Amino acid sequence: MLFPRSSLSKKSSFLSKRRRAAPKKRPWQLWRKNIRRNRRKIVIGKQRRPTRITEGTRKERAVLVVVQPDRLDEWELEDLITELKLLADTAGAEISLIDIIKMRKANPAYFIGRGKAEEISEIVKEKEITLAIFNDDLTPTQQRNLKELIDIRIIDHTQLILDIFAQRAQSKEGKLQVELAQLSYLLPRLTGQGIALSQLGGGIGTRGPGETKLEVDRRRIRRRLTKLREKIKEIRKHRSLQRQGRRKYPFPVVALVGYTNSGKSTLINSLSGSDLKVEDKLFVTLDPATRKVKLPSSREILLTDTVGFIRYLPHHLIAAFKATLEELTEADVLITVVDLSHPRRQGRNRVVFQVLRQLEVLEKPMVIVLNKMDLIPNEFEQRRRRREFPEGVPISALRKEGLQELMKKVERSLPGEKETVKLLIPQSEGTVLAFLRKEGRILREEYRNSQVYLEAELGKETVKRLEKYQLKSGQKD
Repeated sequence: MLFPRSSLSKKSSFLSKRRRAAPKKRPWQLWRKNIRRNRRKIVIGKQRRPTRITEGTRKERAVLVVVQPDRLDEWELEDLITELKLLADTAGAEISLIDIIKMRKANPAYFIGRGKAEEISEIVKEKEITLAIFNDDLTPTQQRNLKELIDIRIIDHTQLILDIFAQRAQSKEGKLQVELAQLSYLLPRLTGQGIALSQLGGGIGTRGPGETKLEVDRRRIRRRLTKLREKIKEIRKHRSLQRQGRRKYPFPVVALVGYTNSGKSTLINSLSGSDLKVEDKLFVTLDPATRKVKLPSSREILLTDTVGFIRYLPHHLIAAFKATLEELTEADVLITVVDLSHPRRQGRNRVVFQVLRQLEVLEKPMVIVLNKMDLIPNEFEQRRRRREFPEGVPISALRKEGLQELMKKVERSLPGEKETVKLLIPQSEGTVLAFLRKEGRILREEYRNSQVYLEAELGKETVKRLEKYQLKSGQKD
């Protein structure tokens, strides 16, 4: 025995006395400790938030890599670069360098070729750039190879727009649709590290490399995509019920469409007196907003603002926002808003018509609005640009100029063919009776017990919506 038993017992008793004699912490000391602990939790929480292009208020320095096809002229290239710079600014990135590359065919491994990628890598290190934005869509292989070679984050056109949509989404519906588009984009771009990420199983028949983490991640994303599609399907049902409710008290529906940042939200604010958010940025409006507007004849319509379009709109977004874009399919009239002050107004208008063709709504009555006339001070230039759209109505939504003429044209575009019908409406349906007196021409009106018999001259669309109140040819008046 190295130490006698008596010495060990004395030593242990001495330590116990020291522990008992330790001073207790004051309440203010405990309070300060809790504050430090809570601060650590807050910092950890901030680090775990999903990362976006920007971290905090400081903008991230980025290089814009623009591939110029042979068919693209100088004017279109300049417009493309301006739009990409505006997209990057909206996302929160600062363009420090623009690299324009002319090539006929994309490199399957590095998109722009290994030599050009190495050249960009050297420039990026010199200028301390941390982000590269490409104007085209990259394949998963190209994105991975460029990231390994340039050693900064690589973002293509679709990912840039998805990031903006993720920042702009406010409602639950918008967030679900953006998440669906993001996961649809992410799924084919998941890459693993081979057998190093394998998960081994226990028991007979489960030994071996097992299921890799890549496969687990893909399965989780597919499961989440299924749930999102189910939730969006419920949203579409809910919107369908809302539209059915509007048909019960039928007001004509007019939808605003156009290129992003063309002034649609400003127009609906000026016409209805509402206060929708308006900014000189792209994709400020994601969720559709509907307001009631009165026409010059005191007839009322429902005016709906929709998400703006853009060149090369990702198909993931069109599929994800189908529930929102269905508002266009139910509209009676479309108002196409054109920014007449923009130098590439005709090209932007063609993009809008391409998306409308995909949605199969080009056969609907359409009114073209030439907005932002106040930004063209020269009268000669105004007349020259108006000749490009002979049927357009010139307005200034900001200054509320030309709105009366616009509303008159909208009223003329509404389904106006009249039809004489006989209706039997319960007196409890006061809203329907008031609507008929305002929208149609009453030829005969009789009160019969708890019902009202009417002979009225109505538009075909209104007759279709009031079909359940109509008296058929075999019924007695």
